Amino acid sequence: MGNMSSRHSADISVVVPVYGGADALVELHARLDAAMRQLEKRYELILVDDRGQNNAWPTIESLSRSYPEVIGIRLSRNFGQHAATLCGIGKARGEWIVTMDDDLEHPPEAIGDLLAAADGDHPLVYGVFSKRTHASYRNITSELMRSCLKRAFPDMNEDYTSFRLIHARLAEQLARFDLNRPYVDGMLSWLTSSVRTVAVTHGVREHGESTYTLRKLLSHATNIMVTYSHLPLRLVTFGGALLSGLSFLYLLYVIYGRLTGQITDPGYASLMSVVLLACGIQLLILGTIGEYLGRLMGAVYRRPVYAVERISCNDESTGALHSADR
Repeated sequence: MGNMSSRHSADISVVVPVYGGADALVELHARLDAAMRQLEKRYELILVDDRGQNNAWPTIESLSRSYPEVIGIRLSRNFGQHAATLCGIGKARGEWIVTMDDDLEHPPEAIGDLLAAADGDHPLVYGVFSKRTHASYRNITSELMRSCLKRAFPDMNEDYTSFRLIHARLAEQLARFDLNRPYVDGMLSWLTSSVRTVAVTHGVREHGESTYTLRKLLSHATNIMVTYSHLPLRLVTFGGALLSGLSFLYLLYVIYGRLTGQITDPGYASLMSVVLLACGIQLLILGTIGEYLGRLMGAVYRRPVYAVERISCNDESTGALHSADR
């Protein structure tokens, strides 16, 4: 890994977007501190409150006032996990940046394995899980989404997770994407193909319940597909072409049947079936185009990716860093 660059005031910045795992933050900090001491790395822990639980910010404030390595950031409203992650990355001062969830399903003890796999030629390392502890429906929907995203993003690493290690030079380039609906892994796939993966154990959530419902997962997948891929438009184009071809063939069949006397009256039912099918597909096409236009309007309006309401740290001017040698 080499020595820490003089441009950075920490070896490692750990960014944690906080939404539904506020009760796990004290344990997360304790385990992270122990892991960093073992690695003999200076670190900072950046907790970004994405306005999910009322007790999140008091817990973050308490940690940031008690421990100089903890920095708390409160967003003005809920902007989503990826926006909160980008906010934390933007404030990070470490040479390497780790992003992880707030529920301890990503074990802090595995950060050393991610660091061991990273080097100058591989600025991005994902911690992947051979077996997840989520509910079966979530595992199934996650795999389906990964399969769809792999087709939409042929260059994206198939084994992506939110447990990532990113070099600061690569992380700085994420800020260049002025997207109001960010997707960190899609953006990283545009920036680099030099990726490694490390198998880690998926921890068991012991505090609270997951806030990712099936509806939220489907909404997240739809947003990614529409915002970062042209695949829906291509599917609509091919579907429209297929419908046009079938309609033309049916028209030829009706004309032929009429001329040969096989069809004396095409019938109201068959006519209405074709009309309703065509109208339904046209509405689907218009709806898909409307989704893309909505994204374009959002970009034109220059809506912010996130807005910071408050920052809490032990040293209000610069924020203090923790040294494992203290």
